[in-house]
Amino acid sequence: MSISEVISLLSGVALFLFGMSLMGDGLKQVSGNKLEPILYRLSGTTLRGVLLGTGVTAVIQSSCATAVMTVGFVNSGMMKVRQGISVILGAILGTSITGWVICLSYIEGAGGMAELVSTATLTGIVAVVGIILRTFSKKQSHHHVGDILMGFSVLMFGMSTMSGSVSGLGSAPWFTSALTGLSNPILGILVGMVFTALLQSASAAVGIVQALSVTGAMSFQAALPLMMGISIGAAAPVLFSAIGASVKGRRTALVYPIATGFGVMIEAVLFYVLNAVIGFDFLTVTVNPFSIAFINTVMRLFMVLLLLPFSGVIESVVSKIIPEEKDGKTEPGIRLEERFIEHPALAIEQSRLTINEMAVRSEESLNMALDLFSNYGEKRFAQVKALEDEVDRYEDSLGTYLIKLTGREMTPGQNEKVSEYLHTLSDFERISDHALNLAQNAKEMVEKHEHFSDSARKELDVLCGAVSQVVSMTVTAFQENDLNLAARVEPLEELIDDLCDQMKMNHVDRLQKGSCTIAQGFVFNDIVTNCERVSDHCSNVAVAMIELSSDAFQTHQYMHSLREKETPEFREAYEEFAKRYAI
Repeated sequence: MSISEVISLLSGVALFLFGMSLMGDGLKQVSGNKLEPILYRLSGTTLRGVLLGTGVTAVIQSSCATAVMTVGFVNSGMMKVRQGISVILGAILGTSITGWVICLSYIEGAGGMAELVSTATLTGIVAVVGIILRTFSKKQSHHHVGDILMGFSVLMFGMSTMSGSVSGLGSAPWFTSALTGLSNPILGILVGMVFTALLQSASAAVGIVQALSVTGAMSFQAALPLMMGISIGAAAPVLFSAIGASVKGRRTALVYPIATGFGVMIEAVLFYVLNAVIGFDFLTVTVNPFSIAFINTVMRLFMVLLLLPFSGVIESVVSKIIPEEKDGKTEPGIRLEERFIEHPALAIEQSRLTINEMAVRSEESLNMALDLFSNYGEKRFAQVKALEDEVDRYEDSLGTYLIKLTGREMTPGQNEKVSEYLHTLSDFERISDHALNLAQNAKEMVEKHEHFSDSARKELDVLCGAVSQVVSMTVTAFQENDLNLAARVEPLEELIDDLCDQMKMNHVDRLQKGSCTIAQGFVFNDIVTNCERVSDHCSNVAVAMIELSSDAFQTHQYMHSLREKETPEFREAYEEFAKRYAI
């Protein structure tokens, strides 16, 4: 090959990779970033996992990307290793679709109607439509469709460039000799493995093999080992993605090389043993891009069908290779996978799961703190402090993660969710802060041997019950995105404010009558104030949910209409809570 042909080949490879990436990104955007959440939500059974893994990989044009996402799912606790195995098996099959897409670049027409479906015509038409959508349309969805079409065109042009640069190799003796050497199964598999590992893309490796097949010098005997090696070499980027992952994440990443390695080994043994016994006549047949795509699909389909019944065995193998770590600790925020920043739908979903955990921890700390007033213990006080520290770590991790996410392109609905999480994050953290304050109030009462009067004790029991319910309602409404339940938070918060005002006045009366002391009064007021602040933060969360669902974060306007107009729903809920929490 001349220098110009080598440069042409490299430029063709570069265009092909860029086109494939652009097309895959456009397809993901058009799907509304719904593919990734569907992948783990609906992969409950083995067969379903395989089908979803195949479908998602066919759309995003990368088995590596699907496998890396699956490693992230398992690493974050969103998916089990057994589910990840089925999805990765599906990804192994799904990546063969790219080979058939590449075949479109080899459609040629002699003239007339056939010329309309030739590579040049098809690429030109698609490119023109794509650039029109990309340049002149104002809709973001049209821009993404334009990206798909432009990516497809660049991919087709890259394949044509590669094919043109190697077209003269068919008559080169050294090239024919090299392909003959690849007929050795072991050598062919090794070359395919190393080549794909360096290229970091099985689809690109298959595309280059298809381009080489145009020379007319490649036989089935040389192509099959190459395709087998390519399937194993695609595991390299998946293994790299497991760096820093948990034990389960690393096990999932190991599934890809083990599945393809065992699959290729079994296929190679069966094929070459049968060839030795029967003698296949088609080994010397010259292959073309279409037959390469066919070989790739059949080989991968057979591999998946062969390994599918042995998912449990694969799980046992990876578990033995990577044993469970002893004394391993799971840190808060473990679901916040950096791998998912590129996939906003996944990042938002795991943020939702993590902030739900944070909300539960806040509720748990509050209830434990309130219980300390009647059942104090140093161990339980320490648990409240530990929960507060844990919630602080949740806030730090989530805040940093969500800020990173705001720099990505997202749909309006996704932007709304991120805004909601950012607005409510500090409120849940502040609830745990006030829970610790309440725990310290209980500790102070015990250390100073102070006791409230019976009337003050009864009032605090009522207030604690109301505060516990408002937090429970808020957390449940947030977890389930229940706007009706969120609307009931404000009436209870209003009642708690009224209870606090009444309790403060009652305590002044007790001080004047001498039934309570000044020291008790300071602690009493601190408890009431902390409870009132907790209900305020619950109101903030509920208001954020309701206002953001209306696409307008107008908190003050909503609060004004809610309190000033006093809707029948508000008044009815308020009276219901007033009967339950009367002092």
